[in-house]
Amino acid sequence: MNLDQIDKKILDILQDDGRIRNSELAKQINISPPPTAERVKKLEKSGHIRKYTALVDHLKVGVTCLTYVEVTLVRHGKDAIERFMGSIVKLNEVLECHHITGGADFLLKIATKDIPTYEQFIIHKLTALPDVQHLKTLVVLSTLKHETKIPIGG
Repeated sequence: MNLDQIDKKILDILQDDGRIRNSELAKQINISPPPTAERVKKLEKSGHIRKYTALVDHLKVGVTCLTYVEVTLVRHGKDAIERFMGSIVKLNEVLECHHITGGADFLLKIATKDIPTYEQFIIHKLTALPDVQHLKTLVVLSTLKHETKIPIGG
């Protein structure tokens, strides 16, 4: 599906307010509500819009420990990578998992209640995965900027 300027504008607006009413969205993009709703459905069906969600303040729900962890595997073969990826998606503490270049194989973003809970996660879950050789943890002290909005070229 090729995106035109209207589709890009819809994606831009929905990233700011996923709960916007179709009538308001239509007004902002200058077309009537029925074709607006149809365009949104097409964007959802094509996978351009994966899902709608609420952004929760982690501190207000008691999650005080955010870490980034570089994971290096023992082996770099297809089987080891697929085994790791299959296991990591099942761990709720892992918010993000990126297969990366450089000294490590994966970069994880992990959220836990506190440092002792993070330690238990590392000992009992992450290092228990097959093929994990080395971890390097970076603890988030504070967050200057946290954006979820993807810049869409226009």
